[in-house]
Amino acid sequence: MKTLGTHNYYVYILTNKNKTVLYTGVTNNLQQRLYFHKNPTALSKAFTTKYKCFYLIYFEHFQDVSQAIEREKQIKGYRRSKKEALIDDFNPEWEFLNDKI
Repeated sequence: MKTLGTHNYYVYILTNKNKTVLYTGVTNNLQQRLYFHKNPTALSKAFTTKYKCFYLIYFEHFQDVSQAIEREKQIKGYRRSKKEALIDDFNPEWEFLNDKI
């Protein structure tokens, strides 16, 4: 078994300008991932492109990729009301956090 150094993984939730759509993802570079969500390739058919979801409203930090992926799956399985409660606890104003990362 090889020893791993410290790694950073993030589970995050994005929304659109009107906060009507929620998207949950996982990444090892949150700033870069936010950039790609906001600046998709020209012919992208991605969910976040279609629904203009590139406003960060929630994230969690992990050092283990398996835990991050498991958490992403867990959140994706939540009903919208449970996701909203998670966001409300973390970011009560649903402030767009993109510029704070």
